[in-house]
Amino acid sequence: MVFWLVLLGIFTYVIVRRSVADITRTPVWLLWGVMMMPAFIWTAWTMINGDTDIPILWLLVPLISCPVAYWLLIQWGRPNRQYPSFSKRPAAKSTPAAPEASPNQSASEVIAQVTNPTPPLRPISKEDEEALKSCFPWGVYYLRNIEYRPQAVVCRGSLRTSPGEAYKTISANVQRLFQNRFLLVFQEGLDGKPFFTLVPNTFVTQRRKSVQARPVVALALLFATLLTTTLAGVLLSGVAPDDLEASLSQMSTGLPYSLSLLAILAVHEFSHYLTACRYRIAATLPYFIPVPPANIFPFGTFGAFIQTRSPMPHRQALFDLGISGPLAGLLVTVPILFWGLSHSSLVTLTEESSIFNFNSFDPGASLMIALLSRLALGREILTTSALNLHPVAIAGCLGIVVTALNLIPVGQLDGGHIVHAMFGQRAGVVIGQVTRLLVLALAFVHSELLIWAILLFFMPIVDEPALNDVSELDNARDLIGL
Repeated sequence: MVFWLVLLGIFTYVIVRRSVADITRTPVWLLWGVMMMPAFIWTAWTMINGDTDIPILWLLVPLISCPVAYWLLIQWGRPNRQYPSFSKRPAAKSTPAAPEASPNQSASEVIAQVTNPTPPLRPISKEDEEALKSCFPWGVYYLRNIEYRPQAVVCRGSLRTSPGEAYKTISANVQRLFQNRFLLVFQEGLDGKPFFTLVPNTFVTQRRKSVQARPVVALALLFATLLTTTLAGVLLSGVAPDDLEASLSQMSTGLPYSLSLLAILAVHEFSHYLTACRYRIAATLPYFIPVPPANIFPFGTFGAFIQTRSPMPHRQALFDLGISGPLAGLLVTVPILFWGLSHSSLVTLTEESSIFNFNSFDPGASLMIALLSRLALGREILTTSALNLHPVAIAGCLGIVVTALNLIPVGQLDGGHIVHAMFGQRAGVVIGQVTRLLVLALAFVHSELLIWAILLFFMPIVDEPALNDVSELDNARDLIGL
């Protein structure tokens, strides 16, 4: 329990710091404490009362009140101005002192200087503003007005051609005028009318190269994860820890599980990576997360991930990046799972059988696994049968779970990217919020989903916009996404 609490605390701190540190002045440690409060309360209850069920009031009150307090604290600490998502908030500056009167100034000039302080610095000069207007051809996008925000220029008007053609034309004009000084973001406004925003370009070439030049770190994490998953495979195959200490030669028995699981994770993440390379999106190599196997978490890894460090060029790239990992991972998972199920043994289905009991696995808990079990074992498997899973089958089941969880349409999960690309950023936020509430409701039926339901509420629900966040997908991608 302490292990999970510490792990959840680290995960929550990272998520809070990355998601809200740049948009509020409320201390990160305070926001972290508020979001961790339900876990602290429930852990304390369990430690004091043992296996006694937590009262429903103690479950609901922290689960509802803490996210509300978290949101209020963020709003309380927000600056008066909103900053664009692609730029960092500038450092706070001290309030300038009142200007001193010059001996040659009249009284009216002094009063005007005090009552009308110097306006905030513009991201572009007046000369650049006049040149910027020429970037919007009348037949492509009729520019009505230019608004200034801190470190951003918002250009509003009427779209006269297709979104893709408009962005291509205006982006080329802005690039010619400002080179790499700004990024051009094309989004839909609350009124449904698309607008352009120029924000500072912080994604310089040197940074892109430094992001990708970490193969030593990626290889070291891969080797460490190979060790921890091999050890986990030995233990999952039934070798006692004492026997393993007496003879390290039994480590080879864990390789089928280890290599199967790493193959699934590697194909999933490298599909993301190769898709990012295809669209020239700066991304890291896949980083595997090794975890020493323990009774509470015996799998040897928390998975793998890549980081993208540059914005998506358009929604098609966002869709392809989001769906490539789950599709490729599933294509590898199915044959691995089928082979593992065909080498698993049948046992009698009991009350202890479940999808988390690998010695008495209930295949009926998953439609896909039930179908594959029928194909792999034929008529030998009955409705009263459970499975003693082969380690390779355990790796395949984990691949199914990883794919399913990644496809939940929330925030920056693969599923969140997919619904954002299909329906737009605002619709993606609505879908994500509804999904979080549905998973929370489902957790009251299947208590094993409670931890995941809580983690979903910690994840940022707003996915960053693509540079061209207006152009829609083609019919083939919409069909695949559905």
